Amino acid sequence: MTLRSGGVSRGPYASLNLGLSVGDDTDAVATNRSLVARHFGVDASRVMRLDQVHGAVVRVAGVDPIGADGDAIVADDPGWLLAVSAADCLPVLMHDPRSGAVAAVHAGWRGAVAGVASAAVAALRARYGTRSGDLVVWFGAAIRGERYQVGPEVAQAFAQAGAPEHAVRPDPGHSGRFRADVATLVRAQLLRAGVRPEQVHDSGVCTSADPRCFSHRRDAGLTGRHWAVIRAAVPCC
Repeated sequence: MTLRSGGVSRGPYASLNLGLSVGDDTDAVATNRSLVARHFGVDASRVMRLDQVHGAVVRVAGVDPIGADGDAIVADDPGWLLAVSAADCLPVLMHDPRSGAVAAVHAGWRGAVAGVASAAVAALRARYGTRSGDLVVWFGAAIRGERYQVGPEVAQAFAQAGAPEHAVRPDPGHSGRFRADVATLVRAQLLRAGVRPEQVHDSGVCTSADPRCFSHRRDAGLTGRHWAVIRAAVPCC
């Protein structure tokens, strides 16, 4: 996952902003995207990105067009770099070491409630024969529970999605408000989908608390976007 340093953007977007829809100079964003693509050994035209809509639609690199609506991408072709964009939402990367297939997932609270991570596991299983127990999963930087205040409608949505009780807690300083942790909900969903708990690795980084990160909430919407990226690999066996 990229952090905010190492690019050419300026001001609130300094410096490795990868989002085109946040008000940054388009040439600067294009340069930043090319820097990231080259770092991972692909041409910028081989970065599979989506128009993220906070849902649970899964797209396939090389089949669906770049920029299609969706919040998860799967592939088994190392020629594609999968990229999801975030600045508080939870990026989830998945790798099947047996087949080499991968997934990149963008999980905001709406997508998490809709089951986008579980949908990505199902897509890997259906398309590439992935066994859930083989998957290695990584959670990137995202806003975490102590910094993520939500209203009762979000707390109710978490409960309806089967979130563990500790995923949403009353905010002790604000009556009627809650603190929610998307990573806790997504982890529970992955375990229900058959992913082994020891195979889920969390960076633990909070975008709102860490100055290395862009944070939409901390910066009142005037900020950049990170990418979380992954490429398919040659199967281990």
